[in-house]
Amino acid sequence: MRLRGHSSSRAFTLIEAIVSVVILATAVPGMMLAVREAHRDRASPVLASKARWLATEKLEDIIADRHSTTRGYAYLVNGNYAAESSITDSPGFTRSVAISETAADLVSAGTGFKKVTVTVNWTDARGGARSLAIATVLTDYTP
Repeated sequence: MRLRGHSSSRAFTLIEAIVSVVILATAVPGMMLAVREAHRDRASPVLASKARWLATEKLEDIIADRHSTTRGYAYLVNGNYAAESSITDSPGFTRSVAISETAADLVSAGTGFKKVTVTVNWTDARGGARSLAIATVLTDYTP
């Protein structure tokens, strides 16, 4: 004779449901915070790459001026390269150029070598000020 009673299938009990809710309530906010931080931080490398591109672009313009038949080496002075507080197609970036005459050791004052430094400034996704500088040395050598 077989007794009727409990079947072999079970449903969730109230305690299991409460434990599931507690685990989800603890885990989901932490995961959402991590996703938000990752989303915010993904912009930083893009902005740094753009800054590098803007600095290189200006440096190439200055090198082109150096090799120009109408401008040449004498044109490379700070007064000819004003700071740019607003760069076309790049809002939020500023760019400045510093040109100094140096000796061959690139430290002491002298002539014959011009150290050109292009600095780009911007604000990162977290609101922090960032800066990138690229430099090169140009000479008054004509082949």
